[in-house]
Order: sequence, then C-alpha cells, then structure tokens
Amino acid sequence: MSDVSAQVYADVQQFYARQMNLIEGSDADPDAWAETFTEDAVFEASSQERPETGRAAIRASVRAGVAHIAAQGLDFRHWFGMLDVRPQSDGSLRTRYYALAMATPAGGALGVRGSSLCHDHLVPAGGGWRVRHRSVRADGTGDATTPVEARDGATG
Repeated sequence: MSDVSAQVYADVQQFYARQMNLIEGSDADPDAWAETFTEDAVFEASSQERPETGRAAIRASVRAGVAHIAAQGLDFRHWFGMLDVRPQSDGSLRTRYYALAMATPAGGALGVRGSSLCHDHLVPAGGGWRVRHRSVRADGTGDATTPVEARDGATG
C-alpha cells in the first residue's frame, strides 16, 4: 500500500469540492459536472437498476436530478468525508469516501437524504482529474461492498 503526497490528497479534495458545487444551488451547471467524467465513464449506484454508461447518459441523468431538486425548491448539498486516496501504477487514483446528501426546504430544517459509501477511479486529465468509474452504495441497502474493480486493483 502506498500513500499519495499531501499535495495530491489536497488536489483530490479540491476536485471533489469543485465537482459537487457544480450541481448545487441556483447556479447549478449539470453540463459542467458531466464534463468531470471521462467520455466512457460508468456511474453505478445501488439506487439504479443499471449503471449509466458514457458521459452523455450521466449528463442526462444529472440534468433530470438537478431539475427535480429545483422544482421542489430545495437547497441540496453534498458532503464527502473520510477520503482515502490510493495511487495506481498507471498514474490513476482509486478513492474511497463517505457521502452525505442533504436537503433543506426554504425556511425549513435540514434533512439527510442519504448516506453512502463511494468508490471512484480517477484518471489524470488536463492537469487535474476526471472520474472514469463511480460506485455509490447507499447505507442500509446491504450493498455497501467494495466494487470488484477496486478490490482487484484494475485500472480499467
């Protein structure tokens, strides 16, 4: 097991902060968010019947999600924590983190909408990172296991 430098760790945290801010608030930009994924990316979640494959499918899904949240008049936020970053021999990174999704109606109280265990495969792109594969496993679904791809150390 090898650790990344403090700079790489901070860069990954900044990547996630900027990525998630792209789909939050009145200035949400789902198209820019989708651009943080590779063209052939896979987004799989325990809440989905099938993974979304390709940036176009991911873009369409996040556009629909952002529109749904806006129609409800919610402030929607994401928090990522307990981030673990592992370098791969090909220069990519494997990350593992917990994610909370929270919503607050106007004048209302914060509600936690979900808690998940996430695994990403990040690849270098233009001096930063893009997501090649994201796996989101909601707590309580009985499916919070590490994806085979991440366990096997595949760089796919």
